[in-house]
Amino acid sequence: QVQLVESGGGLVQAGGSLSLSCTASGSIFSINGMGWYRQAPGKQRELVAVFTSGGSTNYADSVKGRFTISRDIAKNTVYLLMNSLKPEDTGVYYCNADVVVVGPRLLQYSYWGQGTQVTVSS
Repeated sequence: QVQLVESGGGLVQAGGSLSLSCTASGSIFSINGMGWYRQAPGKQRELVAVFTSGGSTNYADSVKGRFTISRDIAKNTVYLLMNSLKPEDTGVYYCNADVVVVGPRLLQYSYWGQGTQVTVSS
């Protein structure tokens, strides 16, 4: 079993900054991709920023230049630094990881964190 635990988030005024972190733990053989998604009220969940299996990063166009994803591979942790926040960044932010689980067959599964609320006031 694998768990993703997120921290950070909260309430901030427009133009402010917040940081999120997410740590994966459990029966992890390897992680082939990890990052952040968000879901605003009444909208579908969308990609915010991720590390791909090859180690490159992908950002949503709406956050490029404002958000930065980083990671500590040894700690199975990803971070999201969010600057110049806008009200439209409000939503529940979810961590996602594609994890190869320890076992006789080394299968990959996608896991989600519980989500953390980010609210940006205007």
